[in-house]
Amino acid sequence: MSVYIRRTLENAFLEANKYYPVLALCGQRQVGKSTMLNYLKEKDRKYVTFDDAVARNLAKKDPALFFETYGTKLIIDEFQRVPEILIEIKRIVDENALNGKEKFGLIWLTGSQKFLMMKNISDTLAGRVGIFLLSSFSQRELAKSSSSLFLPNVNALKKRRHLNSLSNIHSVYNEIFLGGMPRLRTSKIPRERFFMDYVNTYLERDIHDLEQVGKLDDFYNFLVCMAARTGQELKYDDISKNIGVSAPTVKSWISILERSGIIYILKPYYENITKRIVKTPKVYFLDTGLAAYLCRWPTAETLEKGAMSGAFFETFVVSEIVKSYYNIGKELNIYYYRDIDKKEIDLLFVDADGITPVEIKKAKSPNDVEKNFKVLEKLGKKIKTGFVICMADELMPCNRYIYLCPIGLI
Repeated sequence: MSVYIRRTLENAFLEANKYYPVLALCGQRQVGKSTMLNYLKEKDRKYVTFDDAVARNLAKKDPALFFETYGTKLIIDEFQRVPEILIEIKRIVDENALNGKEKFGLIWLTGSQKFLMMKNISDTLAGRVGIFLLSSFSQRELAKSSSSLFLPNVNALKKRRHLNSLSNIHSVYNEIFLGGMPRLRTSKIPRERFFMDYVNTYLERDIHDLEQVGKLDDFYNFLVCMAARTGQELKYDDISKNIGVSAPTVKSWISILERSGIIYILKPYYENITKRIVKTPKVYFLDTGLAAYLCRWPTAETLEKGAMSGAFFETFVVSEIVKSYYNIGKELNIYYYRDIDKKEIDLLFVDADGITPVEIKKAKSPNDVEKNFKVLEKLGKKIKTGFVICMADELMPCNRYIYLCPIGLI
C-alpha cells in the first residue's frame, strides 16, 4: 500500500486558493498532481477527470450542463483534453463578480501539457487564475525536510539541513538511479515495471494524440536519444542525423517534451557586448530515474562508474534546484555560460544585484575551481561569491570568493 508524502507546493497552493477563483496545477504525467489535490480538497469539493469519456463528452457538448451536474467547487483532472471548458469557467467567474458574489478557490485544474495548458489559461482566464508547476519528488520532500528553496548564499546554506540520503557518492547515485516518481517511491512496484508502463502510457496517451508525431517508434528513439544527451548542449542537427528525422521535427518534439514536464531547457547567458559566447541551450531531464531507464543503465553502480556519470550528477543537481523553485511557486532565473574558448560555468543565478556563479563537480575536492569564474569579469556586472556543488563533507571556503558546497545541501 502506498503512503502519501506531503508536497512542499501545498502551502503556496493553499495560500493562492484564498485569492484566485481558479487554480491550475500542471506537470509531467504521474508526478502526483491529482493525488495532491485530492489530499488537499475539502469534503464538499467534487472530483472529475476528462480521461472519463462520459464526463469529457458532456463538457464538450454542453459545458453549462456539465457544471450544473458536477457543481462549481470542483477538481477537473486532465483539463487540457477539453480546453473549451475554459470559456464556461470564465463566464461563471465573471458572473459571480458582476453579481457581487466573487468567490475564490472554486475550480482546480490539472494537466500534463504544461505550456499549452498555460497558454490556453492565460488567454482565457487572465487575472483569474494562479498557475503552479509540480515535478516528481525532490530529495527534500522524500526526506520530509521543511527547507525547500535553494539559495546560493552562504548564510542561507548554513541554515539548511544536510540530507542523509546524499551522504556519500554511492547513495547519491542510488537516488539518481531511482528518481523521484511518487508511485515508484511510495510502493513496492519494481523499478523496471514502473518505467516501462510509464513510457508506454506517455507514448500511447499523451504523444499519440498530438498531430506533430507520426510514428511512435521514431518518437521513442528520439526520447532515448534525448536521455543520452541530458546535461549537454542541445544540438538539433546532431539529434536529427542520429534518429533520421528532420531538424524542424526535432525542434517540435523537444517542445513536446518541455511542455510535458519531461525536460528542462537551460538557456545560455549572454550580453551584447561580446559575440564570443555560445548561444546554444542545454537540456536536462527533470527525473533522473526516467533518463537512466531510457539509457538502459542496469544498476546504480554501473551508472556511477559509466561514461555518463558526470552528466547524470549534473542533471541531478540542476533538477533538484529547479524543483526547489517550482515547489514554492517561484520563478527561476538561472542560466549557464560557455564561450568559444570552451570556458564554461554550469549555472548563473542572475538578479538585480549581480551574478552568482555555481559549478557542479562529482569530485570530493575539485581542483582549480576558480579558473572559469574569472571569465565573468568581462561582463561588467557584480560577481558575487561563487559555489562549487560537489561531494565535499561540509560548506567551506576555497578562498574569499568561492565556497565548496556539499551536494547534501541542495
